[in-house]
Amino acid sequence: MNQWQIGGVKITRIIEMETTGGSRFILPDATREACQALEWMQPHFMDAQGNLIMSVHALVIDTGPRRILVDTCIGNDKERNIPNWSHLQTNFLQDLADAGYPRESIDTVLCTHLHVDHVGWNTMFVDDKWVPTFPNARYLIAAKEWAYWDANEDESKYGPVLADSVRPIVEAGLVDLVKEDHKLCAEVQLQSTPGHTPGHVSVHISASDSEALITGDCIHHPVQMTKTHWCSSADFDQEQGQSTRESLLERYVDEDILIIGTHFASPTAGHVKHHPQGGYWLDVE
Repeated sequence: MNQWQIGGVKITRIIEMETTGGSRFILPDATREACQALEWMQPHFMDAQGNLIMSVHALVIDTGPRRILVDTCIGNDKERNIPNWSHLQTNFLQDLADAGYPRESIDTVLCTHLHVDHVGWNTMFVDDKWVPTFPNARYLIAAKEWAYWDANEDESKYGPVLADSVRPIVEAGLVDLVKEDHKLCAEVQLQSTPGHTPGHVSVHISASDSEALITGDCIHHPVQMTKTHWCSSADFDQEQGQSTRESLLERYVDEDILIIGTHFASPTAGHVKHHPQGGYWLDVE
């Protein structure tokens, strides 16, 4: 578990899984040989053999009055087409509670987008049906994001993701469809970062002259900071995704804003700096 303080706002990382290797299906350009040349990624984001280290985790934004859970990972008991993600039995909810956030205490769940590894714990399997995991929360989804997936559901790729993890919360009346620049509260606002999906958003946190940005999947792995043209195989529009990524990095390079990656392995957060050979890198000092 990592925690960061942004003014009076506490951000806590709850890990579902962290793995080394096996990431070529999502970043096909990231061969071991190509990655080994980027020594700055060791030891946190790559091993000595050039295997990328990636994480699936959720982030709790605690403003005091508000407890906002950003992305809900893969989830237990879900039938998935990726073997290592199917029928998981993790301690995610217990870990969340142990961090001080029992599921009943979450008042807002925010999905940066509706991919399989960002919506799983929206629901849990109880009495042979999928029910909302966070019964006291409003679930926020960008309206543009929901409109696309509602009309273009494809269970052949990852499994019945909408059926078991999104439609049940819609049917329960817990979903609010919002604009991509929606302001949740004084400290937290969405930031449109399209390309990975049509309505993808990042999350900007600002309090007491301190700032942070939760990336979502506009940057899947820190390697894409130096290799901005390495696009995810899961990108809806790779050209737009690269443009979004490069614009974001140029905007925040050398600025005092903490970048928290939604799939970045421990220590997960740092500051964007110019890389001597071009592009950028993440300083986690």
